[in-house]
Order: sequence, then structure tokens, then C-alpha cells
Amino acid sequence: MKVVAFAYHNMGITGLEALKKENFDIQAVISHHDDPKENCWFGSVVRWSERNGVPVYCPADINTTEWIGKIRDMSPDVLFSFYYRQLLSDAILDIPSSGAYNLHGSLLPAYRGRCPVNWVLVNGESSTGVTLHHMIKKADAGDIVGQRAVPITFDDSALTLSGKLCECAKELLSELLPMIKNGTAPRIVQDLGSGSYYGGRRPEDGKIEWNWPVLKIYNLVRAVTDPYPGAFTLLPDGEKLLIWWGKPEYRNDPEHVSGTIETENVNVYIRTPDGRLRLIDIEVANSRLKGPAIFEYFKEKKGMILK
Repeated sequence: MKVVAFAYHNMGITGLEALKKENFDIQAVISHHDDPKENCWFGSVVRWSERNGVPVYCPADINTTEWIGKIRDMSPDVLFSFYYRQLLSDAILDIPSSGAYNLHGSLLPAYRGRCPVNWVLVNGESSTGVTLHHMIKKADAGDIVGQRAVPITFDDSALTLSGKLCECAKELLSELLPMIKNGTAPRIVQDLGSGSYYGGRRPEDGKIEWNWPVLKIYNLVRAVTDPYPGAFTLLPDGEKLLIWWGKPEYRNDPEHVSGTIETENVNVYIRTPDGRLRLIDIEVANSRLKGPAIFEYFKEKKGMILK
């Protein structure tokens, strides 16, 4: 079965490996050039394609007349999108005779849209998953072929959860790709009214508000920690303090002002309405600090209130 695959990121490599394992005939891979402004911590689909002798292209706009014509000339039986960042036009989706499929990093119809791995952590979800679905012009709204759940542990970050989702996707594709080949894959209509949609996230969305409950703050920290831009707060002089990791503690002590720096033994905490966050890994003034180094930085700053 002839395939044109649209792929990027680690999930893109996961999808391509699955196609290769099931002996799909990959005519071409369409990917993206890495953005020099982005922390590209993930694997390269371009290099994967080159190593495997598959033609790979990175057009700025896949929906031009030129590229629609090129894809049509490849005569694919099926299209797959694995974390490709552009929506495909109807003109492209209409080309394959056996369907166009997208792999999405949530249990649709929940968390349609952008950055689902970050959003599920921000919102404190206890599980998520991956879904293979038919592509239509509306994002992540086509009929579901199959999905598989992944539990979220309390210590998961966006990075660890992403790794779990890739492993889960490998298992899901191993189950569904043979069905797509022989025409027996299920097709389940999504109930979009029971789901949710989220947009992209920006670095400034990592700003901590210290009047939030401590669990909400912790969830933001783990949702955007390395390799993402990080959760942050401001010192009284406006200096940015990045909090790469912390641990929540629960205390009902309304007399304390939220955002106040506290020290205890060699630990540093920041007060919240219902507890405090113990600082474990931070960055300030271009210096990464952990453990005793955090205490050394803050030992004369007890009582400071963060913005």
C-alpha cells in the first residue's frame, strides 16, 4: 500500500517506524525544517528519512497548487499525519483512495487542538492517551479508528508523558495498521459536544500566580518544565525566576501572604493560599540552582514576596 506520510517530532518517527515495520510503501515524507528559535530536543524526521532512503521534503506551505499536484502524482493509497504542524486542505485529503489518518496525542474528543500533552498536565488530568482518526478539514474532528489510554502519574512531566505516549502509539499502530491495509479498520463518529478544544501555548503562559492553589502551581511547573520554556515568577526587582521543578506541600495557614519566600533547615519554599511549593530546581540570573545552592541564594531573602 503506497503512503505519503506527514511527520515531525518523536511521534513522527514513531509513526514512520510503524509504517516501515508493517511494510507500507512510503513514497515520500513531508516534514518541517527545525525552527532555530525552538528548543529542538526531539528526534529528526528528516534524518530518519535520509537514513532509510525515503525522499523527504519540507515545504513552507503544503497546500499550494504545486504541492497538491506533486502529492497527486505520487498516487498514494493512504495518507498519514504524525504530529505534522499544518492542516491539510480538502484537495490533499481527497487524493488517497483508502483514506487519510492522523495520530493525535489525546483521547479524542477530549483535548482536540494544540499541545495536548501540556494541557492535560496543566489541568491535572489523571489519564490521557493517543487516538488514530480520519482526517477532515476541521482539526482532530474526524471519525476515530482506535485509541489507547495512558495513566498520568503525579511525578510525570511533559517530557516523561510524551515518551509514554510514543510507546502507546507504537502499540496502537501495530494493532490498527494491518486493519487499514485489509480494509477492516473500525470507524467511530466523534461526539464533539462531549469533548474539548485547546489552542497553542506561549512562553508567557508559564507565569505563576501565587494566589493559585499549590496543586495548580505544581501542575503548571511540570507541564512546562524542561525541555519546554518553563514556569516562572518575578522577584521584587523584576528579575525572572524560573522554577524547573518543585514539590507541593499542603498547609491551611491563611495568615501567610501568598508568594512569600520561606526557609526551613536547608529548604526554600514559596507560600500559596493552601500550602507552599518547595523549590528543587530553579534558574535565576542565568544560573541553574539545585539543592543547597537554592538555600544559599535565598537565605538572606526570607520574607521576600514574589510577583
